[in-house]
Amino acid sequence: MASGIFAVLDDIAALMDDVAVASKIATRKTAAILGDDLAVNAEKATGFVSSRELPVIWAITKGSFLNKLIIIPIVIILNIIFPEAIKFILIIGGCYLAYEGMEKIVEFLFHHKGKVHEVSEKKDETGKAAEKAKIKSAVITDFILSIEIVIIALSTVLDENLGIQIITVAVVATIATIGVYGIVALIVRMDDAGYKLIRLSDNQGFLSWLGRTMVRALPVVIRLLGIIGTIALILVSGGIFVHNVDILHHILPGLPAVVKEFVIGIIAGIIMVVVITGIKKILSLFKKK
Repeated sequence: MASGIFAVLDDIAALMDDVAVASKIATRKTAAILGDDLAVNAEKATGFVSSRELPVIWAITKGSFLNKLIIIPIVIILNIIFPEAIKFILIIGGCYLAYEGMEKIVEFLFHHKGKVHEVSEKKDETGKAAEKAKIKSAVITDFILSIEIVIIALSTVLDENLGIQIITVAVVATIATIGVYGIVALIVRMDDAGYKLIRLSDNQGFLSWLGRTMVRALPVVIRLLGIIGTIALILVSGGIFVHNVDILHHILPGLPAVVKEFVIGIIAGIIMVVVITGIKKILSLFKKK
């Protein structure tokens, strides 16, 4: 009886060791997309009043966990019965990310002033509705990015048995969610931490200087996150197209990968903005009739 228990424990230890090794490799492989995920979601989690920042981040985090609970079994099942479907799902997600990134660029270039006024009025009149809309947008974007994270993590353990595949992907997905949104929470509360340092130091010395620097840096960091998040959307979408569309994969082989993905992301974004804008105008005409 005792020998049987020890044998089971030994098997569990061996499984955990295999999972640890596989998770390390998978996490390293997903590092780039996790960086993009951080930039995109940090930008989406900002722009709220201080008292709503953490509740909004928590709401997005819960949505992210739910996304991964849905995505992991679907991706694993599809990989077994119909692996080609994963490619089509990624391409659809790439179209969405390209549209979202290019829409931000178009708004900044052509509708920047009007948009600020519109958002200001929305906060005054329907703050909760605007907050829910932004959370929904963040969760949808997280869903697309989570699909890519799960697929990349799964691709590193395709030679392993199904149990190791499931556990490894689940571990990477959990680390991704906790890591990304934990850092996001630290970023958006940087000013509060700065004020606490100022109070603790009686506004004197190095801690006071550090606190003031953190408070002053937050608006700059938020603006940078907006720019980086938009670039990340374009790059991720371009990367999806390059790696999953054979024609695009082989086009311009001498061009650096980052430049190629950015250019393709921009082109895809322009096409998507034109298509979606056209569809919206056609629908508005039908509504008027």
